[in-house]
Amino acid sequence: MITVKEIAFTGYPVTDIARARAFYEGLLRLTPGASFEHEGKHWLEYEVGGSTLAISNMSMDQWKPSADGPAAALEVTDFESAVETLRTAGVKFLLGPMDTGVCKMLIVSDPDGNSLVIHRRHAG
Repeated sequence: MITVKEIAFTGYPVTDIARARAFYEGLLRLTPGASFEHEGKHWLEYEVGGSTLAISNMSMDQWKPSADGPAAALEVTDFESAVETLRTAGVKFLLGPMDTGVCKMLIVSDPDGNSLVIHRRHAG
C-alpha cells in the first residue's frame, strides 16, 4: 500500500539559472533555500508555504522546459497587484486573468516557457 503524506517538491527545468533566479527571486520575490551545484549544474529550492518549488538545469537532455506539462499554482495575497506587476515586467500571459467564481487565476510563462499559475482563492 502507498500512503502519500505530502508533495515533497514541484520542479521546473530551466536553461539559464541567472535568468530564472531573476524571475523567481527578483520578480516573484521567492526566497532561495536549499541548493546544490555540481559542474555548472544547479538545483535550487524555494520554500513556499508548506511546499517547495525547485528550479534546475540538471538532466537537460531528459528534462526540458515546456508549457505542456504540469503547472504549480502560487497563491498570492493581492491578485490585482500581482497581475499588474507581471504585466509591467512584460511577462507572457498564457490564460487570463480570469475569475472562476471560486478563485481568480492567471497562467503565465516563466523565462523558459514553463507554465506557472498565479492564484487567489475567494474568501469564504
